[in-house]
Amino acid sequence: MTKATYYTEEGLQKLKDELDQLVKVERPSISKQIAEARDKGDLSENAEYAAAKDAQGLLELKIAKMQDLLQNARIFDESKIDVSKVLLLSKVKIKNLKNNAVMSYTLVPEQESDLKKGKISVTSPIARGLLGKKVGDSVEIKVPAGIIPFEVIEITR
Repeated sequence: MTKATYYTEEGLQKLKDELDQLVKVERPSISKQIAEARDKGDLSENAEYAAAKDAQGLLELKIAKMQDLLQNARIFDESKIDVSKVLLLSKVKIKNLKNNAVMSYTLVPEQESDLKKGKISVTSPIARGLLGKKVGDSVEIKVPAGIIPFEVIEITR
């Protein structure tokens, strides 16, 4: 049995759109490639046919995994987030106490992380160190570069 996976509405829609693309565009395209390769004759020595069948197998596996994810997907209700402490989907402004750099991150489910957009996975070292902290709390977080002291400046939703 697969465990429930939490998404924001945006993240769930992105997953649905990707699955829709695979089923409605990629699947027919691979079927067409298989048919074209089959029309070329002897299948036992047809590299195009073998490659297309392999691609079809990989695609079907990916589709099955995504359907399983969707089946067990749950939407995280952002309106119920307590902004007094850092939780999943909190927008957190932190200050690096070593160099006084201020950074803002949104803690999101692992599948939705995107550092370029300031979204970090709730399972990342920084997010794990911030979970449960309140404004004004200081925390030392172990990251690959060592231990960095941070202060929580602001928590919003």
